[in-house]
Amino acid sequence: MPHHHDGHTHHGHSPRAGPVSDKTMAAVVLVTLLFVVLEAVAGWIGHSLALLSDAGHNLADAAALALSWYGLRVAHKPSHHGMTYGYHRVGIVAALINAISLVAIALWIVWEAVARIRTPEPASGQLMMWVALANVLVNLFISWRLHEGSKHDMNVRSAYIHMVVDVISTLGVVIAGAFIAFTGQVIADPIVSLMIAGFILWSSYGVLRDSATVLLEGTPPGTDMPAVIEAIKGVSGVLDVHDLHVWMVGPGVVACSCHIVVAEQSIREGQQVLRAVVNDIERRFHITHTTVQVEVEGCEPNDLFCARPQPHRHAAHRH
Repeated sequence: MPHHHDGHTHHGHSPRAGPVSDKTMAAVVLVTLLFVVLEAVAGWIGHSLALLSDAGHNLADAAALALSWYGLRVAHKPSHHGMTYGYHRVGIVAALINAISLVAIALWIVWEAVARIRTPEPASGQLMMWVALANVLVNLFISWRLHEGSKHDMNVRSAYIHMVVDVISTLGVVIAGAFIAFTGQVIADPIVSLMIAGFILWSSYGVLRDSATVLLEGTPPGTDMPAVIEAIKGVSGVLDVHDLHVWMVGPGVVACSCHIVVAEQSIREGQQVLRAVVNDIERRFHITHTTVQVEVEGCEPNDLFCARPQPHRHAAHRH
C-alpha cells in the first residue's frame, strides 16, 4: 500500500494584522524623542539622576519603538525564493534587541545611582516632578494606543512593555521630586533610580525569554505538546504519531511537522485523514502552517518503495 507523502497546508505568509500601523508607530517615535530631549535638559539643569535615568530609558524606548516600526514595515513584505517564510522574524529580532537594550540601561542606572548614594548631589524636586508628570501623561496615551496590538504581536508587545515600564518609572520620578521638594532629602533621587532599574530588569525578562524561544525554535509558550499528540492520535484513521515538532515562525504564525501512521488504505482515504489532522490541530491549537507525512502501518519510515507522492494541499488564508 502506498505511503502518503507530505500533506501540507499554508495559511498565508503575512502576519496577522493588528490595530497598530507603522504610521502610528512612527508618530510615537517622534513624540518619545521630543520627551527624551526635554527630560535630558531638565535633568541636567535640575541635577536629577532620576530624570536623566528616565531620559535614558526614554531614549531606549525611542530606539525600541523605531525597531518596532521597522519590524512592522518589513514584516509585511511578501515572501520570495530567498526568504520563503517571509520576514516574520524581523519583529522577533527587534523585540530581542529592545529587551537587551533595557538590561543595559538598567545596569547603567544602577552604576550611577550607587555613585549618587556615595556622593549626593542637590536636585530640583519641583522641576523633576512637573517634567516627569508631563511624561507620564504622554506615555499613558502611547501605552493605550499600543495595548491592543501587543496582544497579537511580540514586536509590538516589547514596545508596549517599554512604555508601561516608563510610565511606572516616571511615576517614581514624580514621587521622588515631590519628596525632595517638601523634605529636601536628595537621597530619594538615587533610590528611585535603583527602583526603576529593578523594574526594568524584571519587565524585560519575559520578552527576552519569548523572543529567544522563537529564535531557538522552541515550543511556543502555552502549547500543550502532550495534548497535541493526543489530538492527532484521536483523529479517526490515525494509529500513531512521531517526529512531532511545533515552533513559531513569527507573530501569529505557528508551524508544525509530524509523521502519522495509518492503516493500509486508498490515497483518497489517506488524504481525508491528513485533512482531518490538519484541521483539528488548527482549530484546537491555532497551528496555521502544518506539514504531515503519512506512513502506512507495516512500512519502514522513509521507505521509498512504500511511498507514493501525494500532491500538496494549499488551504486559503483565514484571519
